[in-house]
Amino acid sequence: MEEARNVKAPRSEASRAKADAKAGGKDTRNTGPGRLLIAVYAVFAISATARAGYQILTKFSEAPFAYLLSAFAALVYVVATVSLAKPGRTWFRISLAAVLVELVGVLVVGALSVVDSVAFPHETVWSLFGRGYAFIPLLLPILGLVWLYRRRPRRQ
Repeated sequence: MEEARNVKAPRSEASRAKADAKAGGKDTRNTGPGRLLIAVYAVFAISATARAGYQILTKFSEAPFAYLLSAFAALVYVVATVSLAKPGRTWFRISLAAVLVELVGVLVVGALSVVDSVAFPHETVWSLFGRGYAFIPLLLPILGLVWLYRRRPRRQ
């Protein structure tokens, strides 16, 4: 009977939020599944940066617009990676902006690369909605936005 009193019931989202507020508003974006999300963003940041760097240095004249878009995507992935890993409201806002820019970029570049393939003679990270990367560039910002929504900072 003594053991039954010491067992804690799972806490609801509201009770966790209250506990976090008492503890100084603990930021939990970079814990649990958030670490996996940050790791995937880091992989994309590294791969997109390497790809864009190689394309710009070796064959920029072939498709300058596409290669500059790849560089922009790389920058967005770097900003998202860093901001997701950092605690605080400001970093949360930067994360939200980066992930939204990524989603808009994937949707716009993906649609344009389908409709006007001549404008994209070489693929970017976001071309054809990220087909060259198993559509992860399309799914990643959606997962990122869900994660950010669930881990948004509470009002004081």
